[in-house]
Amino acid sequence: MTKKLLMGNEAIALSAIAAGVHIVTGYPGTPSSEVLETVAANNPGDIYVEWSVNEKVALEVAAGASYTGARSLVTMKQVGLNVASDPLMSLIYIGVKGGMVILVADDPGPISSQTEQDTRHFAKYANIPVFDPSTPEEAYEMTQSAFALSEEIGMPVLLRPTTRVCHSCSTIEVSEERKKLPIGGFIKDKRWVIFPALSYKNHKHIEENQDKIGDMLSESSYNPITGSGKIGIAASGIAYTYALEALSSFKEDIKLLKVGTAFPFPKKKAAEFLEGLDKVLVFEELDPVVEEGLLECTLKTGALPIIYGK
Repeated sequence: MTKKLLMGNEAIALSAIAAGVHIVTGYPGTPSSEVLETVAANNPGDIYVEWSVNEKVALEVAAGASYTGARSLVTMKQVGLNVASDPLMSLIYIGVKGGMVILVADDPGPISSQTEQDTRHFAKYANIPVFDPSTPEEAYEMTQSAFALSEEIGMPVLLRPTTRVCHSCSTIEVSEERKKLPIGGFIKDKRWVIFPALSYKNHKHIEENQDKIGDMLSESSYNPITGSGKIGIAASGIAYTYALEALSSFKEDIKLLKVGTAFPFPKKKAAEFLEGLDKVLVFEELDPVVEEGLLECTLKTGALPIIYGK
């Protein structure tokens, strides 16, 4: 391991290289652009890197590679996901062979975008997991975890850094070793052709899997509970970092839940957090995704804290 001062986007790129990514495609747009540029600048020579015509094409090129067992990374900003949504929705039903991470950089503010849309909603709409890093260091770690999870569940996984994570800098321990993953090649199979009968069957499987994936993510180190007391704070993304900094000046006992995987929502971990609390304050960018997840948990568990959020 070696220490480097990296921007969040640079950390994601170097993490993907260390994870053994074979193909990186994308369409430029702040705050995501530096990811693909950093892969290109540090390409050991065997990674296919492409600025595509648009986000739809970028996703389709990566999907084709994924069918062969290649690990792929697709980069775009939040409005680009609208363009890529057509092939993505079908890809979720078809599934992937090689791990696929779709990096969608959200831009609360907005600072350089037409919209403030929250990609966590799309994850729920599409029934795919989403990682929400709170620091550049965590973005580095989550990138590798996202590849592993994608291959475990056979679906693409979203990585959703926001502008403050993408463009802030931190000293990060970077692996000098790179995974060498063989590509099995494309094997002709009816699973790669999506027709109505297969769509129906796969949709049932996708829906049934959500709670299983949520339970798996409840055990993840990205969703820790710290502290104790009758007052709780739940936070995700960069808002968690802000909350942690603010809490350092408080002397009160406060229970803190960090939600690093907003969907499927880690219900078991949330239920554990809510137990014994009187009040909960939720910090998140941008929409009340974590807040709504906690409210749903109170209905199912009978916990009755007052939840303050959006």
